[in-house]
Amino acid sequence: MNAAVRATVRVGLYTGAKVYFVHEGYQGLVDGGENIRPATWESVSMMLQLVTPAARTSASRDGRMTAACNLVKLGITNLCVIGGDGSLTGANAFRTEWSGLLHDLVRAGRITDEEAKKSSHLNIVGMVGSIDNDFCGTDMTIGTDSALHRIIEVVDAITTTAQSHQRTFILEVMGRHCGYLALVTALACGADWVFIPEMPPDEGWENHLCRRLQDQRARGSRLNVIIVAEGAMSRDGKPISSEQIKKLVTDRLGFDTRTTVLGHVQRGGTPSAFDRILGSRMGVEAVMALLEATPDTPACVVSLSGNQAVRLPLMECVQVVRHTLNYQHLILSMMCRSFENNWNTYKQLAHINPPDVKSNINVAIVNIGAPCAGMNAAVRSAVRMGIIQGHTMLAVHDGFDGLAHGQVSPITWTSVSGWTGKGGSMLGTKRSLPGKMLEEISMNIAKFNIHALVIVGGFEAYVGGLELVQARETYEEMCIPMVVIPATVSNNVPGSDFSIGADTALNTITSTCDRIKQSAAGTKRRVFIVETMGGYCGYLATMAGLAAGADAAYIFEEKFSIKDLEVNVEHLVEKMKTTVKRGLILRNENSNANYTTDFIFNLYSEEGKGIFDCRKNVLGHMQQGGTPTPFDRNFGTKMGAKSVLWLTEKLKECYRHGRIFANTPDSACVLGMRKRALTFQPLADLKGDTDLEHRIPKTQWWLKIRPIMKILAKYNIKLDTSEHADMEHVIKKRSPLGK
Repeated sequence: MNAAVRATVRVGLYTGAKVYFVHEGYQGLVDGGENIRPATWESVSMMLQLVTPAARTSASRDGRMTAACNLVKLGITNLCVIGGDGSLTGANAFRTEWSGLLHDLVRAGRITDEEAKKSSHLNIVGMVGSIDNDFCGTDMTIGTDSALHRIIEVVDAITTTAQSHQRTFILEVMGRHCGYLALVTALACGADWVFIPEMPPDEGWENHLCRRLQDQRARGSRLNVIIVAEGAMSRDGKPISSEQIKKLVTDRLGFDTRTTVLGHVQRGGTPSAFDRILGSRMGVEAVMALLEATPDTPACVVSLSGNQAVRLPLMECVQVVRHTLNYQHLILSMMCRSFENNWNTYKQLAHINPPDVKSNINVAIVNIGAPCAGMNAAVRSAVRMGIIQGHTMLAVHDGFDGLAHGQVSPITWTSVSGWTGKGGSMLGTKRSLPGKMLEEISMNIAKFNIHALVIVGGFEAYVGGLELVQARETYEEMCIPMVVIPATVSNNVPGSDFSIGADTALNTITSTCDRIKQSAAGTKRRVFIVETMGGYCGYLATMAGLAAGADAAYIFEEKFSIKDLEVNVEHLVEKMKTTVKRGLILRNENSNANYTTDFIFNLYSEEGKGIFDCRKNVLGHMQQGGTPTPFDRNFGTKMGAKSVLWLTEKLKECYRHGRIFANTPDSACVLGMRKRALTFQPLADLKGDTDLEHRIPKTQWWLKIRPIMKILAKYNIKLDTSEHADMEHVIKKRSPLGK
């Protein structure tokens, strides 16, 4: 929430508006006085890594009149509300009765006719802040990703102790009406069972659950994990509690079982990089929506769909939420596409009994390029989805080198157990390209009878896939369906807005910058220059700059000169005159061959003499390590599963005269996130949009949000609003209730 508050304040001030804080929620509007205070630029400094205080309250008619009076006296006609559906519904009700409240205030003599005329209309914009992700029309609400971080930290800690003692753990997470946290946690940790309000278990679930746990133990698993949402219920509407499940497992199976109820731990901690960026982007969009609002514009919420900011009519969203809560089998989350995708993927991967009929298809999986967190999650889900489809899954060790040297072996269901939470590459990976090994690779494709290939990796994976496709003219063995799953911290693979591993690296950089800023805040008058990875791609530097509140981020895609460096130094000199006596500069490792990190450090040190001193940090390979974030685990799991399902269909299309033959461009694709959907794009088609020399796509969506970072750092630049979000609708022609 604080990132959203910070962005709203700073962009509001940037546009020339007068901005006020309202403390203690709606009660602060009623009480007025010191609860409604002017906001300044410096007052929101160091807010990014904090969790905001909030209050839940409702007001009577007299209270709302007093609140309206307080706003009118201060000349406030735009209200930005961050909260859940209750807070947003209250805001809309306040707006709806605004004219009546002004009329009553004039009649009571509390405001004048002139004051009422000046404040004749109240604009409302909402941002959804809720860890439950329980609001319709947005893929993620502010706070959800941070809550998932807290949960996964606990799951990882529990996993180690449970495996030591061969235990069953039952983890209860928040979610009275919405099971999003429980479902994504189950998907991210490969839980044996998940109980959520939206999907009550079938009759006789007790027998099914016990049978599944027994089967897992029989397969050699030392750990069982069951995730329960606090609002889980049976088909007859009775609550299902973690203690009830514990008693069932203990009594029937005699397993050593423990329960952990997370509670309000999920609401605390440091916000994730995703939540900070989301809050910052939503804050900017909220101000734009308020400035563009007219008396006829309905109150709206700004939210996220894919990587796009969208505006939705507030009451449409609330009506959908309230309506669906009346139906046991179609609760709120089923309205969200991301929830449905997560549920379907979890259901498919939850099967542990492979089909009796084999497909006689061999699918190989290989990791290419530098290792990154989330690779193993993609491999695990691809392996298990392939086994569910009846395929034989083959692991290729050590990249294309391994494929050329015959390092290929079967990989089974149990051999990938626990891989979702492991960083790096369990298969082994190398940067070598296949161009000089095509003869050997084609021979091994034939030797191991490989019918399809899943390539998980970074830019080398894309280029390597392209080389295999181009070799089809010479080597018929290459005429098999292939899919590339982008996995790299650099986020530079053509055809995808996001790559597996980038979120984990981004959180690593952001948490390091937090510590650096804390150090600088203590010593005062200190500027830190931090070098990030990414090759020639400035994604990490830009997004970390936005998440950590950097003063500048130097990248290859946005050329800079000595004059720009001079402007940045002058900006920091002025900043040292304020109460915020610290600076943070990020530099992408290949942003400029001459303006190196050492050069920039020396320049800043010289120009800042007597005003500030400098320190530099090169983060290096720590950005490639660590356990995957919930986003990367979930993203990798969905990408792996979807890739194998696509290959299965493609294999059916390519089966001719008793054998597989795939030589069309659409039989070798990149699976990527494009705006709002996962799409398959032919490798050859993406070549025109690729800068092969610098290993980056020619068009990159995140470049358009770079100005936000500069505005939030108080640079006087123009904000491009040409691509502002238009108002969309959430109520579709055909009701999801089937009516």
